[in-house]
Amino acid sequence: MSGVRRARILDAPAIARIEVETWRSTYAGILADESLLGMSVERLTATWTSELRRWPRGIMVWDGGRDGLLGYGQCGRQRDRSLPFKGEIFMLYVTPDAQNNGIGRQLLLAMLGSLATSNYPSALVWVLRNNPARFFYERLGAKLALHRQIPFGGRLVEALGYGWNDLSATLDHWVRSGDRSTGR
Repeated sequence: MSGVRRARILDAPAIARIEVETWRSTYAGILADESLLGMSVERLTATWTSELRRWPRGIMVWDGGRDGLLGYGQCGRQRDRSLPFKGEIFMLYVTPDAQNNGIGRQLLLAMLGSLATSNYPSALVWVLRNNPARFFYERLGAKLALHRQIPFGGRLVEALGYGWNDLSATLDHWVRSGDRSTGR
């Protein structure tokens, strides 16, 4: 059966594959080719195995059943405590072939629901300015809140912070609209 579920250690290789695949597809022409080509499924599998052992609660996957994992996301407490948002979506990736099918929306809403039930009333996600996915977050109620430069591949890249000030209201909106993927 397809749907969102918590990640397991055995998912680490698939999560690593999705990360490499989506980064190379999404960031081609945005980030340095050397950095994208230097990504390794094997190295990322080790990283994700460690992360899943350390804190599995914040990692969710879209399990496509026979199709395998088609997306994943990670969320948790805001890393920069000086910001006015309590929770953070660290990453959200869906394989290029599975995009525009509602998988990203369901993963995001499940993570926002997880943050809300973990007593994080607000959340932020950082997106590279040149990444068209930023409009996805706007469609799901996030508002542009912050700008910053981040180093990547030896150069600075502009990132935009999109925030949800009231996760309960955001999730209630999606529940009223008939979306049952919020986990609430």
